[in-house]
Amino acid sequence: MTSRSAWLALSLTIAALAAPAQASAADAARGAKLAYTCLGCHGIPNYKNSYPVYSVPKLGGQHTAYMAAALKEYASQDRPHPTMHAQAVTMTDPDMADMTAYLSGQELKSTGRAVGSVPKAGQTCVACHGNDGIGILPEYPNLAGQHADYIEQALKAYRAGQRKNPIMGGMAAPLTDADIKALAQYYSSQRPGLCSADNAFRKADRCPAT
Repeated sequence: MTSRSAWLALSLTIAALAAPAQASAADAARGAKLAYTCLGCHGIPNYKNSYPVYSVPKLGGQHTAYMAAALKEYASQDRPHPTMHAQAVTMTDPDMADMTAYLSGQELKSTGRAVGSVPKAGQTCVACHGNDGIGILPEYPNLAGQHADYIEQALKAYRAGQRKNPIMGGMAAPLTDADIKALAQYYSSQRPGLCSADNAFRKADRCPAT
């Protein structure tokens, strides 16, 4: 085992043990009442963040445990984003559990089949995000079908240390812009994929089959 592989295996073990447990009985109906402000961005397909300009991430089908962890990072400003910080800092753990249950609906499940071949730079990414972009643990994000420009923005933020996550920071540090673009294109093309939490999604409580 290489030193990089050993470091990754140890990091994943620590992350899995340290990850906060998601509430087992989240109340999506309560979450619907709390999440009305979220839909102003995440409920509009292809909506853009104003500055810097990139697509607002799709939340339909996302792992709820990951979303709750992300909200806590926005609250602590380990992920810098003024609007998300203002929203997340007011939420309790039950609020986060209920809201993410509503916004995610039915979480994506791996089919075991990937579209295309993993880029060379992504050989270690599959340890968490899978070949088909479905996070192997609930705390790891699903990337399948996510906006490519959002994935690029997130990876560059980890690489620059703007997003403070020791595992992702270490993984992103050696990536070139070309590597990041290739990874973003690969994962955004995976199906079934994430979707915006728009009216059609909320009516069906799941992303459309693609």
